[in-house]
Amino acid sequence: MAENGTGAATLRYTLLRIGIFAGCFLALWGLVYLRVLPRGLGDSNLLWVLALAMLISAPLSFVLLRRQRDEMSARIADKVDHAKGRLEANRSREDAS
Repeated sequence: MAENGTGAATLRYTLLRIGIFAGCFLALWGLVYLRVLPRGLGDSNLLWVLALAMLISAPLSFVLLRRQRDEMSARIADKVDHAKGRLEANRSREDAS
């Protein structure tokens, strides 16, 4: 059951992060299309918009997805603690034999 929770939290965070990037990319592409932002240098228009979208979406994701990131990291930490407990139980069982 812990694996499904961890996977769902990770998937939700990842999809939201991709969504924020896609939203930034589309907004920037629209601004470039309307010539509010420069088109880049020569044929670098797509790379310019991609780089700018990454630059803008990273801090937005950091702020807007704090709750989802904390939930995901808590579930991962619980899973790691559970695995450590099982490993320690196996070691103590081997030592008792």
